[in-house]
Amino acid sequence: MTSSSAASPTPPKQARRPVWAGRNYTLLAGSAFITALGANGALIASAFAVLEAGGSGGDVGLVAAARTLFLVIFLLVGGAVADRLPRHHVMVAANALSFLSQGAFALLVLTGEPQLWQMMALSALGGMGQAFFSPAAEGMLMSSVTAEQASRAFALFRMAMSGAAVGGAALGGALVAAFGPGWVLAVDAAAFAVAGALRCFLDVSHIAPRTPGGGLLSDMREGWREVVSRPWLWGIIAQFSVVVAVVGAAEAVFGPLVARNELGGAGPWGFALGAFGAGTILGGLLMMRWKPKRLLFAATLSVFSLALPSAALAVPVPLSALVAVMFVSGIMMEVFGVSWITALHQEIPEEKLSRVSAYDWFGSVAMVPLATALAGPAESAFGLAPSLWGCSAMVVVATAAVLFVPDVRNLRRRESTEIAGAVAATGPDDAAAVGVTGAVTAAVTATEPVTAPSRDTP
Repeated sequence: MTSSSAASPTPPKQARRPVWAGRNYTLLAGSAFITALGANGALIASAFAVLEAGGSGGDVGLVAAARTLFLVIFLLVGGAVADRLPRHHVMVAANALSFLSQGAFALLVLTGEPQLWQMMALSALGGMGQAFFSPAAEGMLMSSVTAEQASRAFALFRMAMSGAAVGGAALGGALVAAFGPGWVLAVDAAAFAVAGALRCFLDVSHIAPRTPGGGLLSDMREGWREVVSRPWLWGIIAQFSVVVAVVGAAEAVFGPLVARNELGGAGPWGFALGAFGAGTILGGLLMMRWKPKRLLFAATLSVFSLALPSAALAVPVPLSALVAVMFVSGIMMEVFGVSWITALHQEIPEEKLSRVSAYDWFGSVAMVPLATALAGPAESAFGLAPSLWGCSAMVVVATAAVLFVPDVRNLRRRESTEIAGAVAATGPDDAAAVGVTGAVTAAVTATEPVTAPSRDTP
């Protein structure tokens, strides 16, 4: 007599992940999630490490400026290198540099009183690592999935990074309050080591060898011509050169000062930053369903919300109100991010998208070192609240100005079938760069950008 178990075939095991989420996608998403967790906590830890070493708000700004200065200096070179060398090699090397610099930063904080120049030098090395990592990472993520699933995979990736922002900022603030900033910096260094190890296992056998162009300078010039030929493109890049600078100064320098004086320290500030990440999760869910016809018009209107956190800090409002403001800003930032990426994919030739994205990043972060370096002197000269009101006003003015560009108001989303046909005609390696105007999130979270904000990062 045959048992019922023998008579019935064993049901197949349910897949633990989508069929399209293969090895490369899983490795990229997992490694990016790990580094995003560490980096969101390290943003808070580095600011409070400077303050606990006896530094002022100006010193916090100088350390932040050193990182972004080296990011700006090496970013365009990093983009050109990523088009010439195997991208996963560039990513692993950049992770190794970030591990060493952040590990040394943690060691200095844990073993003694770090000097300002030491913290600036190590922060600068971290910025260099990010400059080479970001352009290389943009091409890798979407080469890991088919063109048909690219948008779905990217949406899921952004939501995972937003979740890491929520957990990393909240956990980082709590750990800084409980154990001090040195241990949080050490955890971030370990995250870079783990992520680099995971990225060593990426399979790039399906990617055809890239043919170098006429040289690094020639590649950069070609990307520049692509940018200046489109008023909507250089207009929004110019807008974000202002927006990212003042948001970065407000949230990297002024925010920790308000948190220390009015909100109760690192823990509440980390919770507020985590609310921004929570908002991006909801914004991602919204943008999976809402497809605005006028892409850039909807995107630009959403940027006005980035003036709200600075205004809330200037008042200052209670923590509950600040959390609500950050949450709404996160939702609106995701509206911008998804719309911006769609516009880039729709309008920029695939073979030039990486270089255009490098200029996007460059424009977004170029003024951040100056803004963060001037944040301390501005606070001393005008006071904390007036400086924050100034940041809020600059966001409003820059965003209103870009609405005068006709294509920003009128550029329309193409039919999905038309876009699909254009994507299918391209090779998989360049099928999607992420669109780095996500530097807002990068400026706020100091994470590996794909994003971002987010405008975020893999």
